[in-house]
Amino acid sequence: MTTITITGLTATEPRFLITNDGVPIASFRFASTDRRYNRATEKWEDGDTTWFTVSAFRGLAENVRVSVKKGERLIITGRLRIRDWETDDRKGTDVEIEADAIGHDLTWGTTQFVKNPRENVDTPQGTEATSPVTEPATA
Repeated sequence: MTTITITGLTATEPRFLITNDGVPIASFRFASTDRRYNRATEKWEDGDTTWFTVSAFRGLAENVRVSVKKGERLIITGRLRIRDWETDDRKGTDVEIEADAIGHDLTWGTTQFVKNPRENVDTPQGTEATSPVTEPATA
């Protein structure tokens, strides 16, 4: 699977559910539009827009539920999954991102970060949570 990092706009309010197995899931549509500077006109212009379905699981899903709203600009890193589909009368391609990290794009505004208690923080598989970073002692 390919890892991708994109910026763009939250196009829908996140949907939130908990599976029968107790796994929280949040998902939303996301639009990422290329911007290019046109030297001839000396203006920024919009290029093509790519649409994604973004899914987040467990602790990240819980944080998306309370932190992300439609219309907000985000930065998303995750695993890209492209799937072709077909029914009797239609066919298409779904472009999905299984998010590893989601944050507000501070190019466009400010945000207030509130840290979760350690026991509610997901850690990447195969790693252990580490203690907070501290400044080295000076002599």
